[in-house]
Order: sequence, then structure tokens, then C-alpha cells
Amino acid sequence: MDAAPTSPSRGRVLRRVGRVLFLLVLAFGGFLVLLFALQRRMLFPADQIPPPAPGLAKHEGLERVDVRHVDGVSEGWFLPGKGVSAEAPGPVVIFGHGNGELIDYAAPWVSRYRTWGVSVALLEYRGYGRSDGSPSEDAIVSDLVVFHGQLTARPDVDATRIVYHGRSLGGGALCGLAATHPPRALILESTFRGVAQRAWELFRAPRFLIRDRFDNEAVLAKLDVPVLIFHGTHDELVPVEHGRRLAEVAPNARLITFDCGHNDLPPDEARYWAEIRAHLGRAGVITP
Repeated sequence: MDAAPTSPSRGRVLRRVGRVLFLLVLAFGGFLVLLFALQRRMLFPADQIPPPAPGLAKHEGLERVDVRHVDGVSEGWFLPGKGVSAEAPGPVVIFGHGNGELIDYAAPWVSRYRTWGVSVALLEYRGYGRSDGSPSEDAIVSDLVVFHGQLTARPDVDATRIVYHGRSLGGGALCGLAATHPPRALILESTFRGVAQRAWELFRAPRFLIRDRFDNEAVLAKLDVPVLIFHGTHDELVPVEHGRRLAEVAPNARLITFDCGHNDLPPDEARYWAEIRAHLGRAGVITP
């Protein structure tokens, strides 16, 4: 039996629908191309960070521990803890700041560690501050590996008591280091499950388009060290579900939530530092 011929009006409708679908596919494809091209500027907005005020980098005992690479030099700082010396080596915290910060801004915040006899080490990401090159996951993690080696070779550092503390993107950077160089203890705050997961939530971007994935969930699932996770329950940049998921997959994790967002964590500094001190005590990094 022959099929009924398509009416002229129905044919016009089908052509219009086809054109609309074609334009939608074309627009989405263009969006994905744009996302691929601009994703590193979104993830690493180094050019949008105000330069630090003169004199901000003046810290007692500060020592430069730079990392040399193919693009030049990444600036590293070592700030000795109270009472730490070659004769009395102590633990060290490697701190990784967020994507909208510099080590100049981060150093005063983590100076509390120094009063506990814990040294602090900060490495500036490539393309940030005074560091040469351009940032990427591979570049940041590879520089941290070199930085870690330089720190553990120091006579004033107890290589068995290395702690990582990462904020937001810094958590991803230090999870990348932890994948090959596990710490004694890990602290994450406002950290995402992975860039690919967050890009899917925000843009429905396919995983294969993501160049710098920072797959923290995969790292934590295999990392059997004490992990302390801080997250704000009103964080819109990295929803608290990310912190909860990281705590679920890590074999030995504790989640602490605060009634705050992304950039105002912690609202309760006393509790924040008390939790960190207790975490380091439980991990055998310091005396409780």
C-alpha cells in the first residue's frame, strides 16, 4: 500500500523544525568550542588578581625555595615553625591557595601553624604572582612534586610529618600531589569532587572537553590517610554536596560544615583552628 504524500504545509513545518534543530546543534557546538578555548582562563583567573601590597611578603624567617622548570621559575616560600631547626626538625604544612589568591595573601592566614612548631611552605602556581609560565594541572602538580622533594631534603624538616592543606583549587593541586606522594595528614576546604563534575553541573560540558580535571574524588578513594574536610553549607561556587561526597569516598575522613559560603569560610575561626589542631594531633603530626 503506497504511503500518503506529505502535504506542502507539513513539509514546510518539517523543514522549519529541521532548521531550528540545526541551529540549536550549531549553537551548542559553538558553546562547547568556546568553553574548550576559554576554560583555563575561567579556572585560572590569574590576570584578575590584584597585585599584593608592597611589604606584604615580609615574614620573619622567610626563605625562598624556588622551583625551576621549562618556563622559568615558580616562587616558593618556607616559613619555619617556632623552635624548628636543623638540630630539632619539625613538621611542615604545604598550603595550596585558591584560584583567586596569591601566596602573599595566604601566608598570613596560615601563620597559626608556625606558633605550633609547624613550618609552612607555599608554592606559587605558574602564571600567578611572580611565577613564570602558564598554569595547568600538569604544570602545578609537577612543580609541587619538585617542591615536595626540596622540602623533605631539608635538615629542619621531619619528612615523616608532612601535611597538605588545600583551599578550593589548592585542594585539587594537593590531591594531585597526594596521588604519588601521600602526606601524613590532609586538610581540604571548599574543595570540589573534580573539575569535570562541576563543569557538567554548570554547563553540561562533556568530560572529554575538560583539560584540567583535578579528579579529587578518584584520589581520595585510594588515599588512606587522615583527611579533614571543611565546607560551607551555603557554598554556591562549590556546593556542599561535593564536600560530602569526598568525605564518603575517603577511607579515613571527617567532614566539618559551617554555616557560610565559599569565600567566607570559616565564620568561626576558633573552631576551625581547634579542629585542625586536633586533626594534626590524631595524625601524630604534633602533640595533642
